[in-house]
Amino acid sequence: MSKPVKQMIVKQYQDRFRDVEGAVVVDLRGYNATDNNQLRNHLRKKGVRVTIVKNTLARQAIAGTPLEAIGPALVGPAAFCYGAESVVNVARDIIEWSKKVKEVALKAAVLDGTLFDGPAGVRRLSEFPTREEAQGRVVAIALAPAGKLVAAAKAPGANILGIVKSIEEKLEKGESISRVA
Repeated sequence: MSKPVKQMIVKQYQDRFRDVEGAVVVDLRGYNATDNNQLRNHLRKKGVRVTIVKNTLARQAIAGTPLEAIGPALVGPAAFCYGAESVVNVARDIIEWSKKVKEVALKAAVLDGTLFDGPAGVRRLSEFPTREEAQGRVVAIALAPAGKLVAAAKAPGANILGIVKSIEEKLEKGESISRVA
């Protein structure tokens, strides 16, 4: 392959991976075209893109990006899986598919410059919360003290309301009010 062609491929990879902060690298060898097409269609529906890469050229393209940490995993046949809302979702989808098709080999994953090496690393990444899940947890943690404060502020008012209600009921019955319990 000539140098200009290699430069074009590197440029194409750079354009493709420009805003990508996380990816899963898999080996898609060893299974039939039908399974391959089903995998790609399944992932496409979920917003995941699959790009077969030339390892040396891909390492050049991702140098200096958040994906750079995945460079050592680019050995042998490799496909980048990226996109969707989060690389965590990508990892979950790939793991789900690898249970159906045993030939899908999980190589590594990267999230914000952190390498998750091997199948165990990809599985560990899939257990992380997605950005939306993490934001929801943070909001719940942030609102919990405020909820407790509101409940504490409402409690005396609820007690007073109960006393007033009790006085009202006694007065409606014509009873005298000596002490409200």
